[in-house]
Amino acid sequence: MGDQLKFVQLEMMVVALGLLVLIADLAMAPSRRRMLGYLSAAGLFVVFLLSFRDGYTALVNESTEAFFNSRYKVDGLALFFKRFFLIAGIFVLVFAVDFSERLRSGMAEYYSFIVFALSGMMFAASANDFSMLFVSIELITITFYILVSFQRHRLHSLEAGVKYLILGAVSSAFMIYGIALVFGEAGSLQFDDLHAQQPELIQSKVFLFGMLFLFAGLAFKISAFPFQVWAPDVYQGAPTPTTAFLAVGSKAAGFVLLIRLLVAAVPEVTAEWTSVLLVISALTILYGNLCALPQRNLKRLLAYSGIANAGYLLMGIVAQSVAGTTAILYYLVGYLFTVMAAFMIINLLTKEGEGEDISCLAGLSQRSPFLAFAMTLAAVSLAGIPPLAGFFGKFLLVKSVAAEAFGNTGYFALLAVAVFGVVISIYYYFGIVRAIFWGRKTEEQPAPLSVAFPVRVVLCCCVAAMLYLGLLPNKPVKWAKDAAEKVEVTSTSK
Repeated sequence: MGDQLKFVQLEMMVVALGLLVLIADLAMAPSRRRMLGYLSAAGLFVVFLLSFRDGYTALVNESTEAFFNSRYKVDGLALFFKRFFLIAGIFVLVFAVDFSERLRSGMAEYYSFIVFALSGMMFAASANDFSMLFVSIELITITFYILVSFQRHRLHSLEAGVKYLILGAVSSAFMIYGIALVFGEAGSLQFDDLHAQQPELIQSKVFLFGMLFLFAGLAFKISAFPFQVWAPDVYQGAPTPTTAFLAVGSKAAGFVLLIRLLVAAVPEVTAEWTSVLLVISALTILYGNLCALPQRNLKRLLAYSGIANAGYLLMGIVAQSVAGTTAILYYLVGYLFTVMAAFMIINLLTKEGEGEDISCLAGLSQRSPFLAFAMTLAAVSLAGIPPLAGFFGKFLLVKSVAAEAFGNTGYFALLAVAVFGVVISIYYYFGIVRAIFWGRKTEEQPAPLSVAFPVRVVLCCCVAAMLYLGLLPNKPVKWAKDAAEKVEVTSTSK
């Protein structure tokens, strides 16, 4: 057991950081508690740097087994997502500090729950059996119950928390029932054993029903159709840093588990469900984009856009190939920087007393050319217009499906829906660009927007990443491909 603890050192450091934040809160003066957010972000940055240590990366590269009775797997895919979640956590904490004055109380608790949610995501990246899958997902979900409803003085926040709680409990019930059915047929909770028994299990209707319930539970986490009904209200009502973390972190955690399960553990089930996955992916793209068209609230618009993006990401699962998994990883990275930039700017506008309506962007080009530029890049990237990260991510997803399309008309239909979705998204994202540059609420000279230095640094990182991923994608694609090629189920355990 002692030798195996070195494989969870990153998660242990993150959990310890969350506890230290709570302890520090007891000794710190109320006027200085905002600094705990920056200290937490700095702590996560240190953990992020430690993930590149030669000793740790060698440990990951040399590891061919699953640990803790085959429940925990350390490989290139796990390391990729752990770094992804750490970056997301750092960004969220930075602008959570900017948001903290609107919390009224519990500032340290808010930061610590962000860190604890992050630890659940990191455990999910290494899940190699259903018990680890369920525990990590529940750690994420329970912390988000609290984070979503943290502004107890706001009716919208409480409403969002109740909706997320009820529907999250339903999704958890689906997952538990699915795990019970799968365990009853397979006699094991480990992905290794499922992989070895695929030929027999795929003949069992009980097993397939169990997998269907499991997929339904994970579909809730990624807000895929028809399990997406919670997203718009929760995105709108939750504190903006929570919304950003939910949009990126929870979605990525759901997809890493889908990759572990449908791509690595039981690919034959995925092949059997190709038609079903095609339909779900297409309907998710259509629903998200069509519902985004009439939206005026920026957070609701991004919620529906997030649903559509879940549909695009499912295309990588449908492809059932290394190229498909590579596309998912690349797209998620681009989505991380793009969505973080958008929500940070929304947070800055609401901080200045503006609303969340698209009209609040009017005059932004005069008030802050940098913010206008960043928001424009985010909108263009989310719409899938070259040469930004969103375009190349969608291109890789479309390419992965096109490579498998010959002989299956359903694939061509999905490709047509994907292209149609891009056209729709260009229309409603152009509304954001139009408001930024050509919208004016008054004839008066607009007041300039102040941006804290840490927030400006994060926004600069997001802008640079969107441009880099779109203009120079070769190296990031290689990193994603290296991680995707490591997706496998081991047959031995320690």
